[in-house]
Parts: sequence; structure tokens; C-alpha cells
Amino acid sequence: MYERIVIAGGGQAAVQAIDTLRRKGFDGKLVLIGDEPWLPYQRPPLSKKYLAGGLERDRLLLRPQHFYDTHAVETRLGRRVEEIARREQRLRLDDGSIVAYDALLIATGSRPRPLPAPGADLEGVCFLRTIADVELIRARLIPGRRLVIVGGGYIGLEVAATAREAGLEVTVLEMADRVMNRVVCPQLSAFYESEHARHGVRILCNSRVRALAATPGSRHVRAVVTEDGQEHPADTVVVGCGVLPADELAVAAQLVCENGIVVDDRCRTSDPLIYAAGDCTSHPSLHYGRRLRLESVDNAFEQGASAALNLLGQDTVHHKVPWFWSDQYDLKLIIIGIAQGYDTVVMRGDPASRAFSVCYLRGGELIAIDTVNSAKDQMAARRLIAAHARPIPDKLADHTVALKDTV
Repeated sequence: MYERIVIAGGGQAAVQAIDTLRRKGFDGKLVLIGDEPWLPYQRPPLSKKYLAGGLERDRLLLRPQHFYDTHAVETRLGRRVEEIARREQRLRLDDGSIVAYDALLIATGSRPRPLPAPGADLEGVCFLRTIADVELIRARLIPGRRLVIVGGGYIGLEVAATAREAGLEVTVLEMADRVMNRVVCPQLSAFYESEHARHGVRILCNSRVRALAATPGSRHVRAVVTEDGQEHPADTVVVGCGVLPADELAVAAQLVCENGIVVDDRCRTSDPLIYAAGDCTSHPSLHYGRRLRLESVDNAFEQGASAALNLLGQDTVHHKVPWFWSDQYDLKLIIIGIAQGYDTVVMRGDPASRAFSVCYLRGGELIAIDTVNSAKDQMAARRLIAAHARPIPDKLADHTVALKDTV
């Protein structure tokens, strides 16, 4: 049994690990190191309710201060880990202090992908990852102002919906031929593009950014210039072109990394004393038979718990079908599973009703589902996908037949 466990990172995986460790009987020293000045908090509301001003900062917290006090967790907030000295089993922080560990859990999450274009460092160009980022953007959400969003993924479209409802003129520039192209089928992309257009958002696909132009005589952005030479006026620009795993510490410590920190199905890295969990990891998916790096609260929750149990010597395999969600306007999109590699798409219900599902099959097996305002389908899909179910096509396409009855 370890006597001193240190967690580097302050997100969902970290909090779940702490909760699991204490509930399952770990009574040793527990240290949490986070590079933000706040206690660990929820990130999904940042681009939605918190950005809109409908949620107080304290309500973002995953656990209040009392939780850490009660569970005897030493918190080092606003401190960044600069180095992992594996041989000495020590961390060096940005203030020069040294923190020793018997076992280390890396839960550093992800960081925004930079925009590789001249002018990306101008004033008024924002990213959205932290509370501080959102508060900066929120101060700029003034009705009538012009917002340009670079990227038509979840974050970009959620910000677009929030900003449009706040009365801004919104343009989304997506370099692919459709929005959310990495995660949904063309039919669902088209549905969301039409919904945003209906709300007055201007979406331009096949638009690659060439540069960001400044107002003459200042360092403030005035427009985004695309490769076709068009200028898109902007008072504010939000860059939402994806994230990268925050694995720099692991790389520098010479842990095995490839599209994230490589872990096994017990969340162990290539160093037996170091575990990793959450968005920063590349882990084996037993269900899909390949490695995945997931940007998912649910995965961070599950991996944090699994890592904690394995740290306690309770052999636990991380094995779960992943799921994701996105709220845009009054549409709740829930995605169960990974659709990559599908060969058949089956629509359940009519998109015009604004409550429907899209099923993805490979060789007749249901591998993923996207549900829009369709809670019953997403609940049933969790069980069917986990069971490698092979639905009857005619029944699957009939939305009057319960999804659980299609096999």
C-alpha cells in the first residue's frame, strides 16, 4: 500500500480518484496539485450556462472546500508541475518547491490546439478552456458586436448558440466541408447547420484561416482573413479548433506517449509508480479493439475511479462504452459509442420533429448512436452497444418500435 499519493491535475478525473481513494479506505497522505487558482470544477457548462451568465462560479465546483478538508486532501492550487523526477519520485513545482510521491496520478487533461496563423496573438482573440477564458469572453458578449468562431466542433457551435442568444452577430468558420465532421454523419451535420442558420448564425465551411488582421495603429483584432481572400469582420474571435493532450510532463519524463500518455487497461503508464487518467491518456478500448483518446467527462470519471482502485491494489479493468453530450439552443445531443468505421446509417424518427436518433452500424452491429432530444433511445443504446447487439434493420428504422425491442 502506498503511503503518499500525489495527483497532478485538477479536473474530473482527479476529483473522482480522490473520492474513490478515501471511500475505499486509503488513509495515507493525499496531495492535489492544480495549475488554476480554483478548486476543480466542471468544464462542460463553460461554453453554455456559465458563458451565458446563468450559473455562478461556485456552482461549477465539483466539490466544495469542505470535501477536501474532510478528506484530508492537501491542495496546491495555482501551482504548475514543472518536472517529474522519476528516479527520485519527486515533482518540482513552478515555485521551486519539491513534492515527493510514492505513487503519482497524472490527470492534466487537454489544452486548446493553437491557431497556426499570423495574428493569432492579437488582443480580442480568445480560447475557451478555463474559467478565466470564459470570463474574458463573457465581458465581450455585447449585443450587436461581431463574433467570429474558428472551428465548427462542439465548443465552437455551443459558443455560437450562446452568443447568438445574447444578441451578437455570429460567424463560424469551419475548414472541413461540414460541422462536427469528426464525430457525426453528414445528415446530422446538415441538421445542425440548418438549426444554427435558423437562429441567424452564419456558418461557412471549407474556410481555412490565412491570418487575423488588426485595427490600424493597434493590436486589437478587426477581421479574420480566409484563404479565399475574404475578410470576416470581428470584434472578438474565439478559437475552437480542437484540443491536444496535455502530456508535456509525461513526454519530458520519458513516459511512453503517442497521442496522449499511453496507459494500459488498468490506467498504468510505462512507469509502474505512475498512473494517468482523463483527456491526457491514450487507452485500450476492449469494446472497439483499439486505442482511444477521449475528450469526455464520463471517461475521466471512469478512469479516475479505475486508477484509484488499482492504486489500492484492487485489480480493476477500465472497460466502458464512452458517451458524450452537447447542448445547443434547446437541442440535447447525446452520443453513445464511437461511430468511426461505420458502414450503415439508420435514421429513427424525423429530424423535422427535432427529436430523433441516428444509428451507426458496422457489419450489422450497432456500434454507436446519436440522439437528439431522445432520452429513451440513448438509455437503451447503452445496453445494446455494450452487448454488441445486431438490430433488425426494419425495426430499427421504425421509431414507433422501442429501441430495446429491435433485436
